[in-house]
Amino acid sequence: DRRWPSPPWYLWAALGVIFAVGTSVMFYWYSVWQTEIRSLMKVDQLSWTAYPLIIVVSVVVFALLMVIGQLWAALVVWSVRKLNRFAPPRISAVAGATVIVLITVFILNGVVANYSMKWLNASFAAANDETDATTSAPTTMVRSGGPGSLVTWGSLGREGRRFVANGPDVQQLSAFNGAPAMEPIRAFVGLGSGNDLRANATMAADELVRAGGLDRAVVAIGSATGSGWLNKATVDSLEYMYNGNVATVSMQYSYLPSWLSFLVDSERARQAGSALFEAVDARIQQLPEGRRPKVVVFGESLGSFGAEAAFGTVPTVVARTNGALFVGPTFNNQLWSDATAARDAGSPQVLPIYDDGRHVRFIADASDLNRPDTPWLDPRVVYLQHASDPIAWWSPRLILNEPEWLKEEHGRDVLGAMTWMPFVTFLQVSADMAVSVNVPDGHGHNYLSAIPYSWADILQPPGWTQDKTERLLPLLHRD
Repeated sequence: DRRWPSPPWYLWAALGVIFAVGTSVMFYWYSVWQTEIRSLMKVDQLSWTAYPLIIVVSVVVFALLMVIGQLWAALVVWSVRKLNRFAPPRISAVAGATVIVLITVFILNGVVANYSMKWLNASFAAANDETDATTSAPTTMVRSGGPGSLVTWGSLGREGRRFVANGPDVQQLSAFNGAPAMEPIRAFVGLGSGNDLRANATMAADELVRAGGLDRAVVAIGSATGSGWLNKATVDSLEYMYNGNVATVSMQYSYLPSWLSFLVDSERARQAGSALFEAVDARIQQLPEGRRPKVVVFGESLGSFGAEAAFGTVPTVVARTNGALFVGPTFNNQLWSDATAARDAGSPQVLPIYDDGRHVRFIADASDLNRPDTPWLDPRVVYLQHASDPIAWWSPRLILNEPEWLKEEHGRDVLGAMTWMPFVTFLQVSADMAVSVNVPDGHGHNYLSAIPYSWADILQPPGWTQDKTERLLPLLHRD
């Protein structure tokens, strides 16, 4: 066998110098960029101990990739040698490499992926059966899983049990608003009731009716994330604003957390969101027009994708609801994509103005609700999105296409130095998704303080003031 000669020592020395200089330069810029982004997001700066850790992790990952690459190359060489017995070298080289590639794809896609998904489903299904020590079954008839409910406490899943067991009570609402409150209605159906999404949506609508939800001032239809999670601040805000005269309904469609459902199970989110809205809307349409409650839809992250699903166009949302709040939309939110693509000339992708702001407003914080300064007609729709939210701006197109949001002036909390590079930007944004909520409110995928301001402007509750919104903020939490 022919072997390449060993490189002379000075080439190794040159490689070492390049490595040392390159690493030093990258560490310098990494420090500069980290300082800038952490200042933008008002978080603590990195300590010096982070830098040695980065080196250790980088070396380990590099070594692991090298080992994998060497093993893969050895397999290719082995297969080529075997094929050389039956075919010319050039043909066997191509055929051998192709065979190993196909086997690798088959193993990753057909074996590793399948068994990984089975393991993940089993793991998260087990987590779904767990109940927090501080969470107990409702004793009121206006909560799912309580007395008279069509669904059992155990069937709701972990997030469903949290949803129906928590929230402001009558005493808290009365004290805040200075008037006797009603107990808010919360209806929920989990996967423990079955795996048929349409049947579960029908049951959720029936559960809403049973609890008296159609007699409330507002019915809020919430599309949950994968595991059934709903942002507490979104639900609690409405209940404070209407002093409990609200009914919220939602359902679970997966055991998987939002980020994983987003990648592998988004179609079920679409089906669940559409089925739930249609089931609830059918009950409401049976009422005389003068007795119908206001209907709003909401969702966060993958939930916003599901919440859009019942509406083919933005005008349809306006026609069929009394308002909508879509938080942290994803790249495959069709209505969001359509409105962004059709934005008014001169408005940026990260904060578009659509149709002169007549019904739809895109905001990053509460101050954007007045943007543009044109009349905002009812019904009102709000898209709440941060320029630094990787969930909103991630897309497979980042691999080979520069996005508009990097061509235009960067958002408020995005580094000015950020530029697009093929593959690199895609990997960068993909990695950011994993830690997108580990930042302060108002950045990344962490949404809280702008939510009550959004609801206040969308619904304009009677007697509600900005002072009340400011008093409400300290009482709100995401989880």
